[in-house]
Amino acid sequence: MTELRLENTLSGEKEAFEPLNDDRVLLYVCGLTVSDDPHLGHARTWVSFDVLHRYLEHKGYDVKHVENVTDVDDKIIDRAEEEGKTAAEVAARYAEQVYDDMGALNLRRVDVRPHVTEHVDEIIEMTERLVDRGYAYEAEDGVYFDVSEFDGYGKLSGQKVEELEQGEEGAAKDAPEDFALWKLAEDGDGDAEPTWDSPWGEGRPGWHIECSAMSTTHLGETVDIHGGGRDLVFPHHENEIAQTEAATGEEFTRYWLHVGPLRVEDEKMSSSLGNFWTVHEALEEYDANEIRAFLVSTQYSKPQEFTRDALDDGAARWERLRNAYRACEEAMDSTGARAKHADDELRAATEAAREEFAEAMDDDLNTPEALAALDSLVNAVNAHVEEPPYDYIGLFGAWRTFEELAGDILGFDFSGDGDGAGRIIEAVLALREEMRDDGEYETADALRDALEEAGVEVQDTDEGATYRL
Repeated sequence: MTELRLENTLSGEKEAFEPLNDDRVLLYVCGLTVSDDPHLGHARTWVSFDVLHRYLEHKGYDVKHVENVTDVDDKIIDRAEEEGKTAAEVAARYAEQVYDDMGALNLRRVDVRPHVTEHVDEIIEMTERLVDRGYAYEAEDGVYFDVSEFDGYGKLSGQKVEELEQGEEGAAKDAPEDFALWKLAEDGDGDAEPTWDSPWGEGRPGWHIECSAMSTTHLGETVDIHGGGRDLVFPHHENEIAQTEAATGEEFTRYWLHVGPLRVEDEKMSSSLGNFWTVHEALEEYDANEIRAFLVSTQYSKPQEFTRDALDDGAARWERLRNAYRACEEAMDSTGARAKHADDELRAATEAAREEFAEAMDDDLNTPEALAALDSLVNAVNAHVEEPPYDYIGLFGAWRTFEELAGDILGFDFSGDGDGAGRIIEAVLALREEMRDDGEYETADALRDALEEAGVEVQDTDEGATYRL
């Protein structure tokens, strides 16, 4: 079995993945600022980390997955003022759309989805600690992190401190590279801007401090994997490292993973550029499986080009996969299926697909190559079902491989395209009982072995065979 290797932005190299705890992975993903409808560029990040989560579980890890919601920010306040609403009302509306779209794309539910407005106390506490330790200072308009005090600044992005300038012009900070931890409210701020009491006066959190406070609150001082879109490397993630490690004295993140942009005619898909297609709009023309097939057709860390033709290619790929899955079920259900008939080519193709899929996924989640492994199995299944007799055990192995690799790991949903895993497994167990009653113990054992190889644990009881996945 190959080992999982991930491209760590911090080192710029693929590294063997070794979590702090042998059995558990702490995963933090930077979520959205909920000021607009999510688009397919956001969906690419969601799906990428969803596949990572699923694959880590497949590898045997217990994953604690935290993804934040930024529900107070300049963009939200601006939108609220435009619409004559409060920032809370705007954030709640767009957050609900995010949750709906995530569910529609068959994403695994994250363990914790913290909101900034629910963690202001922790943000203030971390800011106080940074001030006490000499890494931050109070100014006329807020509290700033002193970049010059953190020796490792720039280690993630490669930025040179002397060339940096962050934040708004006219800020009262000591140096252009320093960044805000707490922003004081100004006289005359509209009702749309939410504020909180703090030791420095009424105000609200800066952008970067929120993720540091929320990740340490829910995952502890050091996380195994921290990620988001590649546009977050600087300044957001660089600043997260500085303020978190300055506050805790510990390594913040062991593996930094970043998703390449979804591009439209060589420009990043972006709400600000107006070149986006919302997830909701895409789901009106394509189903979730077709969109996922498109999104995983490019490795997560590389840029991906968005075109309708590329989405159509994803739809065609999903159709071939779904049809092969159905063909397995239909052939197993037919009178042409034989428990004692073996097709060595089909069984070898199934084993090869599993090996090639694992090698691809262990190579920094190389989903295009993983899809290619499934394509080879699709070809083998299609060749096998051209005419009976059919290899019942071989077909079951191929069917279960689709369920496990394409379904459980890549996140495709076969539930509307077949009769379901439970019915198929029950049918195999029934056939096994027939073989045992007829004295065909070798064939019955082969059926049990096929089930167990597919991850189905069979238990024989006085009342008959039972199973669990």
